[in-house]
Amino acid sequence: MGERLKFIGWGTENSGLDEAERNLLFGFLADRLGIEPRLVAPPRLADIGLSPSRVVPPAAMAHLFTTDPYERCLHTYGKSYPETVRAFARDFANAPDLVAIPASEADVTQVMEWASGANVAIIPFGCGSSVVGGVEPDIGDRYVGAVSLDLRRFDRMVEVDRSSRAARIQGGMRGPAIEAALKPHDLSIRHYPQSFEFSTLGGWIATRSGGHFATLYTHIDDFVQSTRTVTPQGTLETRRLPGSGAGPSPDRLIIGSEGALGVITEAWMRLQDRPRFRGGAVFGFPDLFAAARAVRAVVQSGLYPSNLRVIDNQEAGIYGVNDYQETILMLAFESADHPVEAWTKRAIELIQDNGGRRHPDDSAAQAWRTAFIRMPYARELTVPLGVINDTFETAVTWDKFEEFHTAVSAATAQAIEEATGRPGTVSTRFTHVYPDGPAPYYTFNAQGTPGRLIEQWRHIKTRASDALITAGGTITHHHAVGRDHMPWYRLQRPALFGKTFDAAKSVLDPARILNPGVLAD
Repeated sequence: MGERLKFIGWGTENSGLDEAERNLLFGFLADRLGIEPRLVAPPRLADIGLSPSRVVPPAAMAHLFTTDPYERCLHTYGKSYPETVRAFARDFANAPDLVAIPASEADVTQVMEWASGANVAIIPFGCGSSVVGGVEPDIGDRYVGAVSLDLRRFDRMVEVDRSSRAARIQGGMRGPAIEAALKPHDLSIRHYPQSFEFSTLGGWIATRSGGHFATLYTHIDDFVQSTRTVTPQGTLETRRLPGSGAGPSPDRLIIGSEGALGVITEAWMRLQDRPRFRGGAVFGFPDLFAAARAVRAVVQSGLYPSNLRVIDNQEAGIYGVNDYQETILMLAFESADHPVEAWTKRAIELIQDNGGRRHPDDSAAQAWRTAFIRMPYARELTVPLGVINDTFETAVTWDKFEEFHTAVSAATAQAIEEATGRPGTVSTRFTHVYPDGPAPYYTFNAQGTPGRLIEQWRHIKTRASDALITAGGTITHHHAVGRDHMPWYRLQRPALFGKTFDAAKSVLDPARILNPGVLAD
């Protein structure tokens, strides 16, 4: 897998923003937030004091575990804002006692059986890119210890069925490795979340991940043909079928379960032929609402572009796409079967009919695409400077969108001033769009107070969440909801659904081995 993953920050060791990217980031901090930028070295492994492990596995199983300090630190946190703050403060009090690195389902079962009898919590771990507190072993006093169960050895493409366009893939395989293995077959899953390079198939399924593509098939739900999950009560494997009307779908129990029901060891995934035909264009609008009207026209036309992404004036300026002067709309089509000129032409007509100014080239789209992939590297530079930065995603119907956006943006801006005593920035983009509504994704930045960053962040995030629910949106759109938000089944689902999920949990895991970010209460 190349270099080791950072235990603080994004990506692998010795990776990060280059000088030009740092200069753009530091310019934003100075000009918009009044922060004097400087480079602050992250903590070293030698700076971290870890508590001794509280549990010891049986000697016959010792080869499945490690207490290596790097591994324990790596498995303590995901990539959420409060986790990063605590990591830079050298607070690794919740480090797992052990890291399990099984090589087979038999190993997973063995670990689960021991943990059940020893009252040890198990937290499944793919690549640690969770941004909602989903992997931290914060178990309180309900368990005698915690094990982070790492799926890195479940990294194989087991089988490819070219005629059905499907593949059987192990749950610990990362995005780039999956695509590399499928390329000789001229196939692709076509699922590209922002975390693509540092996330796994099992993680995508467990968190109901969403890809970059803006319309039609983009969510991981669309691609799952069947799943195989090892639970404390046995293996739950669904049938591999193109479709079934035989009652509720058992895969839907696993997709989005966030590691609470078991360990996803493999899945059959629906694939796509790799595209050969492409088309697209970039447009400017004076503001987000003007662009939204054009987006609605296209998404309700049935053309289904592969990309129909919007970034507002503020976000375009922050990431160096332009000088804050316009909202950018990016349109793209692709096909493995046929030219896309007719679809592209009609979409361009709809966008221009709604006031879009077509750019002469795609330089704005290229600049945004690069910035989008590189964004996660910024946090390890901004957190030590006291910057509060985070995102929240939602979805809302078209009839409510303008009022919704106005209310949520205002509430977030007000919350920033309440929490910090200073103005900050709130920007928006559409990550996905549907015939019945857009999926706005908000980013906020503020100058915080060292020692109070998590408190201030929580105030802002809570006020924003309250506002978007009140205005008719959802607390999230295509990511997990873990500890850094709230347990999803209590937040937005009917109370009876929560009891139903608890019942499934009690059947599959009578000893309550759980992902504490989901069901700890």
